[in-house]
Amino acid sequence: MLVNARLFPDMLPLKRQIQIASDTAKRGASMLAGAEIPTWEDNEETFAELEARIQKTIAYLDGLDRSKFEGAESRTIELPMGQTTLKLDGTSFIMGYGMANFSFHVVTAYNILRHNGVSIGKRDYLGAA
Repeated sequence: MLVNARLFPDMLPLKRQIQIASDTAKRGASMLAGAEIPTWEDNEETFAELEARIQKTIAYLDGLDRSKFEGAESRTIELPMGQTTLKLDGTSFIMGYGMANFSFHVVTAYNILRHNGVSIGKRDYLGAA
């Protein structure tokens, strides 16, 4: 099944790439807005369920109070990393960690799809201009 496809045996499958991208988006936005981070089960097994998760993520992001992001660039974000906790300002957090992690998992999902013959291209990845 394509949702379990991976590029290499020790890599996470497509469904986990999408789940982690979703988690990264909601976690990053929540931390910047000072909002509680929602937790969702990672139980999607079909494309329809993964699409529903993506839509749920978008709806969550759209529902965040935009005023809560005021001053987020200088807000201290604490990021647990094993035995230590990184403390970053909001800009460093989102630019140096959040966007990089999100992009990594989205690109990996894209590459899994392409590797398995799905007819998508750069325009599908970048979106409509």
